[in-house]
Amino acid sequence: MREDKDFNEMDKGALKDRKMGARKSQTFKKKVCKFCQGAPKADYKNPDALKRYITERGKILPARITGTCAKHQRALNREIKRARVLAYLPFEKK
Repeated sequence: MREDKDFNEMDKGALKDRKMGARKSQTFKKKVCKFCQGAPKADYKNPDALKRYITERGKILPARITGTCAKHQRALNREIKRARVLAYLPFEKK
């Protein structure tokens, strides 16, 4: 019986950490919108700048990956779509 009590006391600490949502101590750098910091405005006539915001398959990257704010992400999507229609950027890469 004594061994069981010691085991339960040790296990309570680990169980408490899991219940409380103990997380790994990862610190990450907050992404900052490049357009808010003074980068030139997204323009469909500059496909080289827009290529940074699409994948190798041609999909538009989400704001959580690129770090752009909602306002500039909408503008970026609009400019990428315009560049696709005018054939500056491909719709998809095979």
